[in-house]
Amino acid sequence: MPRMSAEERRESVVRAAMHEFARGGYYGTSTEAIAKRVGVSQPYLFRLFPNKLAIFLAAAERCLWETREVMAAAGEGLQGEEATQAMANAYTRLISEDPDKLQMQLQMYVTVAAAEAAGDRELGELVRKGWMELWDTVRVPFGGDPGETTTFMAYGMLINTLAAMGFPPEHRVWEGLYPSARAKGRLEV
Repeated sequence: MPRMSAEERRESVVRAAMHEFARGGYYGTSTEAIAKRVGVSQPYLFRLFPNKLAIFLAAAERCLWETREVMAAAGEGLQGEEATQAMANAYTRLISEDPDKLQMQLQMYVTVAAAEAAGDRELGELVRKGWMELWDTVRVPFGGDPGETTTFMAYGMLINTLAAMGFPPEHRVWEGLYPSARAKGRLEV
């Protein structure tokens, strides 16, 4: 079996970090757990990334980028109600099929709040930048309408909350959302 390049190993670290941070958060995840998941030593991990924060930032950036890509593909060429349905369905599929995406998002928000309370704005700046890129991606199918974009994003955060709490798709709390945008089964979060 050929050896992985540093870039391939770095990619595997980002994937492993997303999984570990999604489960344990920034403060509850050790770099040892990430290294073990990848199958490398901690010293090697720190040859790829200077510190734990850099690993978390890479995982957060990846999570936001992948979410944005899903939304862009779903909304491409659509407008209004068609775009709303397509993007809502695509997002719900994403977090149903890959629960780490939802958990990582939630962990990012908690970590940003904790970091900023301690005076560190670096993580918040990266997450806000990624979130605004997602906002702008979603805004395009709505013709740049900030009200429609706000409503869509608000429903997305509602979906995040309901899915994270494990409400089954048939529960009455999901009424009012598109049936196809309801979480399929209980998400493993």
